[in-house]
Amino acid sequence: MDCGTSMVKYILFIFNIIVSLLGILAIVYGVLILNSIGTIEVNGQVGFPPQAAMPIILIAIGSIVVFISFLGCCGAIRESVCMTMSYAVCLLILLILQLTIVVLLFTNRDKFDASMGEVIDQAWKSRESREGGVFDAIQKSLHCCGRSGPEDYLSTLSTLPASCCEGSCLNPLNYYGGCRGKFVEFMSGSTEKAKYVGIGLIAVELVGFIFACCLANNVRNYKRRNAY
Repeated sequence: MDCGTSMVKYILFIFNIIVSLLGILAIVYGVLILNSIGTIEVNGQVGFPPQAAMPIILIAIGSIVVFISFLGCCGAIRESVCMTMSYAVCLLILLILQLTIVVLLFTNRDKFDASMGEVIDQAWKSRESREGGVFDAIQKSLHCCGRSGPEDYLSTLSTLPASCCEGSCLNPLNYYGGCRGKFVEFMSGSTEKAKYVGIGLIAVELVGFIFACCLANNVRNYKRRNAY
């Protein structure tokens, strides 16, 4: 094996170790966010609130990155053309998916915000959600009240649910704001960070893809030369 190929091999190995650590950090960060959001309980069933979608996606992407990086490490150390090319293909697919998501987030910001608002609209309109405790659980999780604000309740009820207030609901200063605005703001802020993190990952993965292709090509040529 020539010096150039050996250098590419070890660069790719070290690169994937670093990417694996980044993937693990993404998983840990997602778990911490998920833990801070907490769970909601409705009719004895425990689950995650709608705003938990972003950290769950982060955990999933982190897990995929760790798996692909492990494949790249094995391919580099074993000098396996098959494993290295499999790693490159997986990396390319992940890169394309992330690029598509980032482009959609940049070009469809208003549509995304509207669809997030629709989640709360549908939950508020659903009689089962309100009477079954789903919306009450969302209010506890987001520290919000009603779809647009406390007036959504006060127009039909004389008192507010306890989840609508910080402390006593007898004091209007303790009322929370509307759930729709808070949910859209939370998800919009999360996706704003996700866009730039995604761009960084795409750049890193592109470097890994190039090194993987170079190593696979060099190993293939080396084995071909030694076959004669």
